[in-house]
Amino acid sequence: MTIIDPRLGDTEDDRSSTKRHSMLSLAGNLLAEVSLPKLIVACLLLIVLPGLMLGAAPLIASIWIMGVSAKLSAVLSGTWPVLLLSGFAVVGWFGGRPLFRLAESSFWSLNALVVQPGYALARETFRHLVEGLLPAGASRATVASIRAALAAAAGLVMGAIGLSVASLAWPATRWSAGLADLVTPHQLVSPSIANAVVIIAVYFGLAGLLWGVADAVTPQPRDLASFHRSGMNARRWRVAHLSDLHVVGERYGFRIESGRAGVQGNERLRGVLARLDAIHAARPLDAVIVTGDLTDAGRSSEWAELFDALAPYPALSRLIVALPGNHDVNVIDRANPARFELPTSPKKRLRQLRTLSALEALQGSRVLTVDREAGRMGASLSEALRPHIEAIRTFADCGRPRRPLALAKLWRGLFPMIRPPASADGLGIIALNSNAETHFSFTNALGIVSAEEIGALEIAVRQYPDAAWIVALHHHPVEYPKPAKALSERIGTALVNGSWFVRKLQRMADHVVVMHGHRHVDWIGECGGLLIVSAPSPVMESVEGSDSYFYIHTLEADPDHRLRLLEPERVELRGRGSVEC
Repeated sequence: MTIIDPRLGDTEDDRSSTKRHSMLSLAGNLLAEVSLPKLIVACLLLIVLPGLMLGAAPLIASIWIMGVSAKLSAVLSGTWPVLLLSGFAVVGWFGGRPLFRLAESSFWSLNALVVQPGYALARETFRHLVEGLLPAGASRATVASIRAALAAAAGLVMGAIGLSVASLAWPATRWSAGLADLVTPHQLVSPSIANAVVIIAVYFGLAGLLWGVADAVTPQPRDLASFHRSGMNARRWRVAHLSDLHVVGERYGFRIESGRAGVQGNERLRGVLARLDAIHAARPLDAVIVTGDLTDAGRSSEWAELFDALAPYPALSRLIVALPGNHDVNVIDRANPARFELPTSPKKRLRQLRTLSALEALQGSRVLTVDREAGRMGASLSEALRPHIEAIRTFADCGRPRRPLALAKLWRGLFPMIRPPASADGLGIIALNSNAETHFSFTNALGIVSAEEIGALEIAVRQYPDAAWIVALHHHPVEYPKPAKALSERIGTALVNGSWFVRKLQRMADHVVVMHGHRHVDWIGECGGLLIVSAPSPVMESVEGSDSYFYIHTLEADPDHRLRLLEPERVELRGRGSVEC
C-alpha cells in the first residue's frame, strides 16, 4: 500500500466540488485561473459588440429615416414595391424560423445572464430572511401568501435598480443622428454605449418587475397534500424515475460536484441497475425515465461506461427514455471550472452529437420526433439521424462537418422526443431538452425551454387527446417551498422561463405529470394543479458506505382520462457500510 492511497483520491479531486468548497471560494479560484485572452475575445463577441449594436440601433435608424427614406420613396414606384415585398416574403419564408430561434435564444440568454440571477438572488434572500422568522406551525396558505408577496417585493427592487441605473446613464445618451455624423463615427461610440446601458437597464428593471408580478400571481408551489387512492378498473402504469447518475470514465474517478464527499467509480450505478432489473423481473415496469445528467461531463469514456453498465440488462434498456442534462452538454472541463469556450469552438457541438448518438442507441427506434411543419408526429429518432450519420462521424473525427448548417439545426430540431402511447388512452412520454446555451463551466446549469419545443409538445398532446402524459425534463420549473440552512442552497438553477413553462402546462394539468432531476433531491408537489415530481440522485448525494434510494411511481388514469399519482415505492440501496437488519 502506498503512503497516499490513489484509489481514495486527494485534494485535486475536490477542485470543483461544491460539497467541499463554498461557491465563493470556487469563484475566487475561478478568477485566478481565467484565460485572459479568451476572456477578452469572449467579452468582445458576447457583450461589447452586441451592446454597441444595440446602442447604435436608434442612431442608425434615425439616419435611415431622415436621409435614406426620402430618396427611397422616390425610387419605389411602379413595380419596385411589389418586388421589394416579394423579397421580404421570400426571406421571411426561408429565414423566419432561424431568425426567430436566434431572437429567442438571445432574449433568454440576456435573461439568464442579467435578469434571472438578480431577481432570484433578491427573491430568495427575502424568503430566506423572512421564512426563518415564521413560527413552526405556520399554515401552507400563510407560507404561500408570504412567498408570493416576497416575489413581488423582489420585482419592485429589480425595477428600482434598473430605472436608477437608466437615469444615471441618461444624460450621456443620444437617440438621433444625421448623415454628417458618419464622417466621424467614433464620436457615436460613447452615446451608443450609454444608449445600450439605458436600454438594458430599463429592460432589467421592467423585466424584473414583471417577473415578480408573474411569480406573485402564479399559484405558489406546494408540497403534495396526499396521494391518490387507487380506484377499481383504472388503468395503471409503473414508472421508475432515475436522474443525475453522473457516470465517470475512470474506475476510481470522483464526480465534479461531490469530489471525495461522494461515491467514486460507478459501482453505485451498477447496484441501481441490478436492483431495478430484479424489480422489473418480479413485477414488470412500463418505463424507466432518466431525466438528465447521465454522465458527469459528456466525455466519450463516460458514455462508454454507461453502456457497459447497461449491457447485462437488455430488458431494462428497452424501457429507458432518457434526455440530456447540463453535465452531458454544458460542462467544458471536469477539472477546471474556470475553463470556457469561445462561441466558435466546436467542442460544444461535439458534446451535443455524442449525446444524440447515445440517445439514438438507447431509444432511437422507440421515440418519435415532431414534424412542426405538418403539425403531426414525425420520423423516429433513428430515421431522423440517418441522413446525418456521415456528417456526425466526420465531425467526431476532425471537428469539421461536411454539412455544417445541417448539423447546427439538428440539435434543436430533434427535441422534444416523444414515446407515443401504446393506445389512444395510454401513457406517453415527452422528453424535453431544457439546457440553456452556455460556454462557461461555472455557469453551465441554467435551463430554458423554448417556445418551439412547447409548440411541438402541444402538437403531440393534440394528436392523442385521450392519452396521459409524462413531461420529462432535466431542470426544475419551480423552486421548492422547502427550508434551507444556507442562502446558497436557495439560489437555484431552475428554468429561466419556469413561470411561463408552468402556465403553459397548467392548461393540460389533468393529463400531465412533470418529472425532472437536476437538484439531486426528491420532492413531490403541485403548482396550480400541475403535478411536479423531482428525482433524487441515487449517486450524488450519498457518501461511500451510506444508503441511497430512488422511486418507482404508479400513475393511474380515471374513466375521464385524468392522470393521478399514487404513493410511490421507495427503493433503498444499501451502502457498503450499512448493516442489514
